[in-house]
Amino acid sequence: MTLQTIESKYAQLLTSYCLELKEGDKLFIKSTTLAESLVAEVYKYALQAGAIIEIDLDFREKNSILLNNGSRQQLEYVSPIFTQAMDKYDAYLAIKAPFNLREDQNIPVEAARIRSKVLEKSNKRYFARIADRSLKRCLCLYPTQASAQEAGMSLSEYEDFVYKACKLNLDDPEKGWLQVRKDQQHIVDYLNKSKNIQYKGQDIDISFSVQDRTWINSDGRSNMPSGEVFTAPVEDSVEGMVRFSFPAIHNGHEVENATLWAKKGLIVKWEASKGKEYLDKVFEIPGSRRFGEAAIGTNYEIQKVTKNILFDEKIGGSIHMAIGQSYIQCGGKNKSAIHWDMISDMKQGGEIIADGEKIYQNGKFLI
Repeated sequence: MTLQTIESKYAQLLTSYCLELKEGDKLFIKSTTLAESLVAEVYKYALQAGAIIEIDLDFREKNSILLNNGSRQQLEYVSPIFTQAMDKYDAYLAIKAPFNLREDQNIPVEAARIRSKVLEKSNKRYFARIADRSLKRCLCLYPTQASAQEAGMSLSEYEDFVYKACKLNLDDPEKGWLQVRKDQQHIVDYLNKSKNIQYKGQDIDISFSVQDRTWINSDGRSNMPSGEVFTAPVEDSVEGMVRFSFPAIHNGHEVENATLWAKKGLIVKWEASKGKEYLDKVFEIPGSRRFGEAAIGTNYEIQKVTKNILFDEKIGGSIHMAIGQSYIQCGGKNKSAIHWDMISDMKQGGEIIADGEKIYQNGKFLI
């Protein structure tokens, strides 16, 4: 199958299944110039669906150039098109296509703070609207050399990995994702009747309440690929410790073997074999020392750590927890400028216990 054919299937899946575009929908597409060929295919299918489309393509180092050279006035400027899209548009497609995954690693702290502050209003509106799906949002990835290198693959190997994870190797990818939706709904229905959850495994013994919280079936509409079920723990209920066995990546910084201890929901101690200094800085951010998400990865097409959270958090046979911002649609109440997912393998003796009953062992559900 040619790259053009794959990209055509990808674009059709994104516009039809993920975003469910219909005539008159206003669609905002955000990507980089590296994804031009996929954006063009999405544009074609979105037009055929009758959508009204606005496209924003970043060039190499656009953000770091702004943060290193912009005046305060320039840093505080927010595109009215972006603001309107977050506030009024019907659909938002973010196609990640990085030039360099370390571009923003050494940006000026004060400039980044100013930029983050001025975007708060739009981000708050964005999270509120994706929670009730008044904004149909999908995050996906276009394979680039930077992502392939980070994953330890050649570009062609990485393309195969990405497209298989998205089920684009199937004759009918949409049918494949509808089956995921059906399979995961059984799990979500069970978890939504549970009150207390415990993750147990090698260097993991952590529990939390999910009473009156909602588990979400992540079936490929909001993220492509997907394959996870997730919720927001009751903020003051998390107890115990967890070591995240996979590397935790945030803004180009890598933390290995992040180990967190929680009491009454608050993270009171943390260690790491690499990157503890970065953890120290992150835990100064308001709201970052509480967990905003607990989740279970179910995409067994993804078994390799690629240092890309869009894929790694979906690894079949893994769990992840996020520090910081909660998901409103789950009933979460924690607020923070950060939402950082950290992942651990559960295939070697891992267990999940719901209300005293073992429902998961060695990376597989028993229910």
